[in-house]
Amino acid sequence: MGAKAKTEDKKSLSIEEKIRALYNLQLVDSKIDKIKILRGELPLEVQDLEDEIAGLETRIDNYKGEILTLETSIANKKTEIKESEALQLKYNEQLKNIKNNREFDSLTKELEFQTLEIELSNKKIKGFVSDIEAKNIIIEDAISKLNELKLNLEDKKKELDGIVGETQKEEEALRAKSEKISENIEERLLIAYKRIRGNARNGLSIAPIERGACGGCYNKIPPQKQLDIKSRKKIIVCEYCGRILVDNDINLSLEEVEAKRIAEQELAKEAKPKRKTRKAAAKK
Repeated sequence: MGAKAKTEDKKSLSIEEKIRALYNLQLVDSKIDKIKILRGELPLEVQDLEDEIAGLETRIDNYKGEILTLETSIANKKTEIKESEALQLKYNEQLKNIKNNREFDSLTKELEFQTLEIELSNKKIKGFVSDIEAKNIIIEDAISKLNELKLNLEDKKKELDGIVGETQKEEEALRAKSEKISENIEERLLIAYKRIRGNARNGLSIAPIERGACGGCYNKIPPQKQLDIKSRKKIIVCEYCGRILVDNDINLSLEEVEAKRIAEQELAKEAKPKRKTRKAAAKK
């Protein structure tokens, strides 16, 4: 059967059949919601822990990278110190063969400059070493925290896997059932159902009337509208919360509803004479 034919079949369903299909879909989806509630916040907790671990690992890698950069800087400064020391040896040798005061002053200044360069390089090396020590302490603390988080994540995953293992088959069966029911619902109705369900805090898109009120938001439904809902001749939504309203007998066929109504009328007729008899007995 082509897609067009399927669409036509969905449209040809009676209003009652459409309402009943939406109601059945709600029943299945609500059971899936209960399974999710059973899992509680565990999936979110697992995700948060995984994100925190990933962030911490990235931070540790960044600190390690910074330490490598500092170690390179230390090596460069040590090379500069050796170069300055080599120049000092050279200038000291040249001092032995000076010919005038001008050469002496020039070489003396060069020696002083190289001495200052060595002192500056040593000072920077001390700063780099101090930075490395501080970063190593941070890394140690981060690794300790990382290990704790990994242990916590392992426990949470075990707990979640246990719950998922218990409910997975049931959830898969319910999801398959939900998809099968959805295939027989007109697309515009299915879109509306999903939109209402997405906006509802309890995931309730189809709400039965309970004690004359909407079962979703608990606002009163006028008697005439209740009768219209019971007739199942059109899809009626709650004017307060937008949920699709159904009567309490939606799980019964029209024949069963009619039989129930006749039975209630018969019971009412039987009850009336009894009340009159009691009144008559009271007068006597």
